[in-house]
Amino acid sequence: MPGAASSGFSESTSLPDGGLPDGGLPDGGESEAVRPHVREIWTPSGAARLHVELPAGGPRGLLMLGHSAGGGPDASDLLAVRTLALGVGLAVVRTEQPYRVAGRRAPAPAPRLDEAWQACVVGARSEPGLGGIPLVAGGRSNGARVACRTAHVVGAVRVLALAFPLHPPSSPHRTRLPELADAGVPVLVVQGSRDLFGSAGEMRDQLGLASAPDDIEVVEAPGADHSLRQVAPTLDRVGEWLVARLP
Repeated sequence: MPGAASSGFSESTSLPDGGLPDGGLPDGGESEAVRPHVREIWTPSGAARLHVELPAGGPRGLLMLGHSAGGGPDASDLLAVRTLALGVGLAVVRTEQPYRVAGRRAPAPAPRLDEAWQACVVGARSEPGLGGIPLVAGGRSNGARVACRTAHVVGAVRVLALAFPLHPPSSPHRTRLPELADAGVPVLVVQGSRDLFGSAGEMRDQLGLASAPDDIEVVEAPGADHSLRQVAPTLDRVGEWLVARLP
């Protein structure tokens, strides 16, 4: 599959012009640089939907974002990260899993979600200009789990995990840490300090106890719960991480 981990990288580690676009954090609204379109693609589980948005110039990389189990591609944290990524020159594709396109509320089993996501990546890569650039796989909550599980299969060079559900609420013994630790590529986790699915502090503690790879970074969103509505304080670091080593 296109997008191997070594594709298109250089040693640049700074944001364009030394900072975020327009001198500050994006607000999650529409950008004049965006040329959006929506298309449906066929997956083994039925039709999925791609929300494709391109920056004004040629994209430096591709960020794909998956949604949570019960939510969609317009979650506030996904929109904030989308605007940030477009502002630093990445194309963004927000996906909708087939169960959601079909109007069902309950997500499909994990293997079905993973294969549909892989088909979405193939569909995104078929867009003009998106076939040979570095891929960052990402998502919020259940979408972050999918991105971690499939990172190597889709050729992602990194994973952006928003509100990774470390465990079900009130069941900390049912950890999902192996999905995160076994991603096999660098991972940036943006986690709320009050997330009942696992706070940023819990995440750091479990990663330390498990001797997880040191390329997993946890950024805390102060005061945020699992919705990550208070994601704004983390966006400077997210922006730096997204463009590190991109051409």
